[in-house]
Amino acid sequence: MTADYQKILDHIAIDVRPSFARGKIADYIPALAAAPRDCFGMAVICVSGDEYVVGEADRRFSVQSISKVFALNMALRAIGAPLWDRLGREPSGNPFNSLVQLEYENGVPRNPFINAGALVVVDRLMDVCADPKVAMLDFVREAAGCDDIGFDQEVAASEAAWGYRNRALANFLKGFGNLRHDVDEVLDIYFHHCALAMSCREISRAFVHLANGGISPRTGAAVTKPEHTKQVNALMLTCGLYDSVGDFACRVGIPGKSGVGGGIAAVIPGILSICVYSPGLDESGNSLAGTRALEIFTTESAISIF
Repeated sequence: MTADYQKILDHIAIDVRPSFARGKIADYIPALAAAPRDCFGMAVICVSGDEYVVGEADRRFSVQSISKVFALNMALRAIGAPLWDRLGREPSGNPFNSLVQLEYENGVPRNPFINAGALVVVDRLMDVCADPKVAMLDFVREAAGCDDIGFDQEVAASEAAWGYRNRALANFLKGFGNLRHDVDEVLDIYFHHCALAMSCREISRAFVHLANGGISPRTGAAVTKPEHTKQVNALMLTCGLYDSVGDFACRVGIPGKSGVGGGIAAVIPGILSICVYSPGLDESGNSLAGTRALEIFTTESAISIF
């Protein structure tokens, strides 16, 4: 029997309200500091095409590290297995912007979802894309079926002005020979990717191919190959929630990717994609209310990958 997703979402929107006050807004990026603490949205897109939403599911926000999933999809599609020559596929166990781990491991990032790994992915995209910023927009617009998705230029500028740690990571990578292009050009693309502005509904639509073997339910076209879909989902499960992936796997039980803008996108293979937005973060940089919302969803719907 199919769960009543709308009823579950309506219940979640009420249940998570007490969590809003406990989360911390990502104020180390000034343009994100003004995000309304009590904002909440959630969207479910089924592989059947059915959609369910609650709250401010159509409010656009800065996707931040959720964009790393899109960049990885693009790189795997264009480069394939050689992408892993300069990049690992293991959980980091450290903060997403750790300098210590990168130096200790000779400039080879543990995975594509920590910041250093995402910078390497951007560097590889520069090898195969004439303009990786435009390529990212083309990818997400097609995947989401929405042609006006764009970058929040205020966020991109704020990232550039305050991205000292990312500049250090990029220069570490350059020093180890794992960044081939100009550091400033790589960072500019990376900051713009993080500054994508999308809604929960749009992100869920852009993720649903990952729940459908790489095939877009909307168009029937292959967005990613099955083997790449498997890799992306596996990396979301093991590396997608910074250094709290184990807790997320225990509580929620599905592959997901978070961003410090307050979004978490996830998939239940064969069934649906889901995105939740609440800007208050926990100590690991994941949406506090969003994690709780996904935990309730998988518990009440009785569906997870386990």
